[in-house]
Order: sequence, then structure tokens, then C-alpha cells
Amino acid sequence: MSPRRSYDQYCSTARALDAVGDRWTLLIVRELLAGPRRYTDLHADLPGVSTDVLASRLKDMERDGLTTRRRLPPPGVAFVYELTAHGRGLLPVLQALGDWGAPALAERRPTDAVRAHWFALPLLRSLDGEGLVEVRLDEGEFHLWLGGAADGQVYGDGAAPGEPDARLALDGDTCRALSQGVLTLHQAVRAGRVEVSGEGRLAKSLRGE
Repeated sequence: MSPRRSYDQYCSTARALDAVGDRWTLLIVRELLAGPRRYTDLHADLPGVSTDVLASRLKDMERDGLTTRRRLPPPGVAFVYELTAHGRGLLPVLQALGDWGAPALAERRPTDAVRAHWFALPLLRSLDGEGLVEVRLDEGEFHLWLGGAADGQVYGDGAAPGEPDARLALDGDTCRALSQGVLTLHQAVRAGRVEVSGEGRLAKSLRGE
């Protein structure tokens, strides 16, 4: 394991950057907010990262108390990485960075990779209440736990693991507009840019009923 690099400054910001300032670290946190992930899954959803860099970052994050590594119980044979409570505390940091960076999301460049679940954290800021929400985009599906799941998981890739309290269908442009604050979710629903289905309290609230 490489020696820990430090800014050697008695400053809380510098101390934080000692732990999460390296390239890829915060994006690994973004992926692990979806719950435990195997190394191969992380590598697949972090296009552009080399295997050596990913392995190095994961070791550093475990050393710094941001993640843990454990073996799946039988019949699983793989190891998974997951955030500690300390690592999950970076959620508002990532959301603030996403808000700050949202204006830079102009037209998608031909070289830009995209995963549906990358819209999860920006969309989470647009939703109020508690419950399980399934979201369908052209790029795929993901689900969100408003108020957080019991195990601290914030979102997950793919369809909801059970009957959701609401289902949303929208496109990437609408997600981008929501993250940029160009329109609110209720405005998007009224304008027909977000389709809400479900008969529970959360779905009815999102429809303004």
C-alpha cells in the first residue's frame, strides 16, 4: 500500500482532501452509495479508471475508514466493498458538488459515458417524503430510498427490489433540468415531462393530488 500523501496543513478542508482528494475517490463513493459492490461491478461503472488505480484507491479508502471489504456468504465467492458510516457521511458533499457542477452539463459530448443511476443523486434532491421510488430513463432504471434504507443505502441500479411507493418515467434532459434547478419536479409533472404512476401517498403527492 502506498504511503499516505498529505497536504500537511492544520486545516479541516486539507484533512478532508487528504482522504478524498485523489482522482476517482469521490466517484467510487458515488457508486458505493448504491450499496455493496464487487470490484468488477465498480470497474464496469467507472469507465476510464484503470484496474491498478481502482485497486489502489479502494485500499486507500479502506485504510482511511471510508470503506470495508468482506466476502459474500455461500454460495457467493466474491468479495464486496461497502461504505462505512464515515464514508456514507460524504453524501451531502457529493450532492453539493453535483449542484455546483450542474451548470456544466450542457449537451452530452460524443465521448461522454452515461449510466442511468448517475442521475440518482441529483434527482434525490428534487424529491420529498419517505419511501421507495423506481425511476425509468431511456438509459435504464434505478431506484431511490427517500429517507434512506435501513442499511444506509441511498439508491440502487435496476428495478426496485419490491413494490415501489411511486414510479417515475422521464428522460435525461428532464433530469438535467431538475438538477440544474431550471424546473422543479412538480413543474415537470404538470408539464407532462415526468410520468408518475402508483396509488400510494407518495405517488399522489408527486402528482399534486
